[in-house]
Amino acid sequence: MKITTILPAVAALCTTALAQTFSDCNPLNTTCPPNTALGRSNYSIDFLQNQMSDNVWNWTAGSAKYGGDGAEFVINTRGDAPTVRSKFYIFFGTVECIFKAARGQGIVSSIVIQSDTLDEIDWEWIGGNETHVQTNYFGKGNTTSYDRAIWHPMSSPQDDFHNYTTDWSKDKIDFYIDSNLVRTLKYEDANGGKNFPQTPSDVRLGIWAGGDKKNDNYTIEWAGGETDYKDTPYTMYVKSLRVTDASQGTQYVYSDNSGSYESIKVLNETKPLKLDGENGESVVKRWQGLSDTAKIAIGASVCGVGLIGAIIFVFCCVKQRRAGKHEKLLEDAKFEKDRSELLAFRAEMGRQRSEKLAMMQGAPTGQIHPSNMNMNSGRGYQRY
Repeated sequence: MKITTILPAVAALCTTALAQTFSDCNPLNTTCPPNTALGRSNYSIDFLQNQMSDNVWNWTAGSAKYGGDGAEFVINTRGDAPTVRSKFYIFFGTVECIFKAARGQGIVSSIVIQSDTLDEIDWEWIGGNETHVQTNYFGKGNTTSYDRAIWHPMSSPQDDFHNYTTDWSKDKIDFYIDSNLVRTLKYEDANGGKNFPQTPSDVRLGIWAGGDKKNDNYTIEWAGGETDYKDTPYTMYVKSLRVTDASQGTQYVYSDNSGSYESIKVLNETKPLKLDGENGESVVKRWQGLSDTAKIAIGASVCGVGLIGAIIFVFCCVKQRRAGKHEKLLEDAKFEKDRSELLAFRAEMGRQRSEKLAMMQGAPTGQIHPSNMNMNSGRGYQRY
C-alpha cells in the first residue's frame, strides 16, 4: 500500500499532543513511582462480553456504554471527551484493536500508546475523513519537527470495523491495518533513536472534539473543521482489545533520567495485576453499563424465550395427555380381553368338573343338577 502525507506539515503539531496525552509524573524530571507492568505475556478483552474493570482501567474523562458493537465512546455535548487508559504498562509488545471510528466534522478518534516520559505511538481518525487514517509518533514529547504524521488510504473507517495493530520492539515499530503492513518506523530513523518511543507505556482509547472553537486554528484545520454539536451524538466503537507485553515483569523502574530503554529495570517483586475477567463484575453493574437499545433488545429476547418456553410446555402437556389417553385405551382393551379369557377358562373348568362327577356317580352327562355340581365341586377338586 502506498503511504502518503496529505496534510500541511505544521498541522502535525496539533495532533494528540494537544488532545488526550499527558503524564502524571515524568521520570526525566523527577523520581517517580514504579510503573505497574501487565505482569503476564497477554491480555485480551472482548467488549461484547465484558466491560472495563476499575482495577485495570482508569477513566480520565467520561465513561463508556456497552452495546451490540462493544464499548461506545460518545460525545453528546460540548466538553465531552470520554478517555480511558490502562493501569498497566508494557515495555515493548503488541496492541491489537478491533475498532470503528466516529463520524463528525472535527471529531477525532484515537488509540494511543504513551509513556510517562511522553514517548508516544498514535493511531488517529478524523470524523470527516472517510478514506484515510493517520499514524504518528513522538519521543520525549519532542515537537521540533513536524514530518512524522503519515496518512494511510483505507476504506470506510467510520462504517466498518477494522483491525489496527501496533507491533513495537526496541528496533522498530510496525503498523498494520487488517494484517496489512502499512508503515515501519525503525529506531535509527527517529532522529537516530532519540525520538524513538522506548519506555514503558500504557494504552489509551478516546474521542475528542479537535474542531471545538476553543482550539487554535491549526488544530481545527487538522481536525477537518469546526465541530457542530447540533449533530451529536458522535460515537466511536471498540469491539475488542489484545495487548502483549514483551517484558515479563510486574514493575518497571527508571534507573536514571536518560529515558533510554537500557535504563529500565524489570522487577518481579509484586503480584501481577488482577485483570478484567478475574474481577467478576456484578450483574447489576453490567446491566447499568448497557445502552438503552441493548437493554430493550435483552428484554425482548427474554420475553421471546419465555413465550417459546411456555408454548413448548403447553405442547408437551397436550402431547402427554394424548399419549396418556391412548395408553389408557390400550390398558382397558387388554383388561377386557384378559377378563373375557378368564371367564371362558372358568366356564371350561366347570364343564370339565361336571363331566367327571357325572362319570363318578354313574349319571349320564348333562343330568347332574347344578346344585349338586356346586356342592360336590369342592370334594372333586380335593381328589385331584
